[in-house]
Amino acid sequence: MEGVAINITRATTAPKEGGLPLIKVSAGTWTSLALARQWRDITGDPADVRLRFVSSEAVLSITRREASIAIRNSRPTEHGLAGRKLARNEFAIYSARDAPETWIIHSVDTPSSRWAKSRAGQDVCLEVSHPRLALDLAQEGAGQIVLPTFIGEKEVNLERRSEVIDELSHDAWLVAHDDDRHLPEIRRVIDRITKLRC
Repeated sequence: MEGVAINITRATTAPKEGGLPLIKVSAGTWTSLALARQWRDITGDPADVRLRFVSSEAVLSITRREASIAIRNSRPTEHGLAGRKLARNEFAIYSARDAPETWIIHSVDTPSSRWAKSRAGQDVCLEVSHPRLALDLAQEGAGQIVLPTFIGEKEVNLERRSEVIDELSHDAWLVAHDDDRHLPEIRRVIDRITKLRC
């Protein structure tokens, strides 16, 4: 079209000579942590991709190539996106063995943080700006927090203090651009992530 500049952005960053293609994987704090702990299973051995983890509670635009692959809490509805259902995410309350039954809350707006704040009332011992800091404080015995079970059950210093919180349970979805998901490097990463136990 005359007078209109069209900007096409690659889904992955082309590698420099001898380099690896860069794949941007976006997910929330806890899923990013679980993926980062399994990075070798995602990059391959030897690595055939380079990962950039984009940890954010915000939904980044795959269409605008802010991410190549995203893990989201719901099925994609935007035109041009494809989704694959992953595991069911469940949440529970965790703390160190002798921690007080007071709450560590964070200011990031997520369903689990809203749930914790609604239950905590005046029983808040600490407030932090990021969920990961809340986990660090819980491991130090400062209080209790809500975590996805795929994180909480693997933390050796923490014990579960509640049943699964049904109202926070949801399916996780792997989302990619409908066209880009067929690129070999993105397909490899998608296939590897779907085999992980997060």
